[in-house]
Amino acid sequence: MTRILRRRWLTDLLIGLALALAAAGLLVAPKTTSEAAREGLYICIDVIIPSLFPFFVLSSLTIELGLAHRIGRVLEPVMRPLFKVSGASAAAVVLGFIGGYPIGARCAISLYEKRQCTKAEAERLLAFCNNSGPAFILGAAGVGILGSTRAGWLLFLTHTAASVTVGVLFRFYKGKGNDSASARLPPPQRLPSLSDAFTRSVKSSFASVFYISSFVIFFTAAIRLLYTSGILPTVANGLSVIFEPLGLSKESAQNLLTGLIEITSGLFSLQGGAAVKLAGRMAMAAFMLGWAGLSVHCQVLSFIGQSGLSPRTYIAGKLLHGALSAVYAFLLTNLVGLEVPVTETIAEQVETIARLRFWDTLAAALSVTLVAALAMLLILGRLLWRRGKRHTGQGRR
Repeated sequence: MTRILRRRWLTDLLIGLALALAAAGLLVAPKTTSEAAREGLYICIDVIIPSLFPFFVLSSLTIELGLAHRIGRVLEPVMRPLFKVSGASAAAVVLGFIGGYPIGARCAISLYEKRQCTKAEAERLLAFCNNSGPAFILGAAGVGILGSTRAGWLLFLTHTAASVTVGVLFRFYKGKGNDSASARLPPPQRLPSLSDAFTRSVKSSFASVFYISSFVIFFTAAIRLLYTSGILPTVANGLSVIFEPLGLSKESAQNLLTGLIEITSGLFSLQGGAAVKLAGRMAMAAFMLGWAGLSVHCQVLSFIGQSGLSPRTYIAGKLLHGALSAVYAFLLTNLVGLEVPVTETIAEQVETIARLRFWDTLAAALSVTLVAALAMLLILGRLLWRRGKRHTGQGRR
């Protein structure tokens, strides 16, 4: 008991000391932190809100209207043997891949709260369904940072392969839920009307985007403060000394630490990186994309905390996702012999991405959302047509 009290006392002391240092940093460098917070706000307005909000509404409508349950009947033979989750969980997997962080995690939690998957299945989903979107990997990471569309496709391939690998491995996770109960989960009762479901989806999606934007702004300012105070460079220097036999330079350690905290800042720290070989930069970029960063984790944990699900499988899954992505990317880069030429075409592509603003991002996000919605409507129409055909055949008998 004394040891526990001592540990709690030490934890409280460390937290209090960190808060005091953060407050001192805000007082000493108010201009630096305010500029960083303003940059984070611009990121939210130009990228986060227009890209995530439509997908949040789409995922909420998919569950509210019972579409996930209907689609699950078709995909049950695939999802059950591969990932040991219900067919309805396919909605979280698909939206997690095309929508980006943290669409998949939020969709998995909503499925559990609507009793369309068990607790163990929801925790398995959290381990592998929260992924980066293809637009971010191909555009920002591939062309914008590494200067090559081939590098972007390779990162997307390794990111997807690592996510699927994590999902297959976590099918052996038992948890506290009863897997056999998923087959007996009742269908959604008293489905709301489209207007009620849409209103609820918009309200909940706005609250979710507000939470996410708050975390992005905070961590953007926190990283700038860590740089300005010299804490991050000092820790990176210590890591480079410890892991010098493995070839970890100070620049690589600093980039890796930045990516552990916030993925966007970490990826952009790799830009230019002449001191780091391409295979190493690809591996670090893949790890950052798989790990997602503390900023994304705080966003997901804010949803998990309200659901009663365990965050352990989520954290373990993201750590494993990052490690597998780094290994896959390193091996494939050396195998393919990828080269990144610096050309005027690439420079123009990077400049185009840098000029991306609110309405461009919103148009792209809405386009992908409409395509996904159309695909779901086609699947639903197919299901209803087969159901009507079956009833017609039974009536003739």
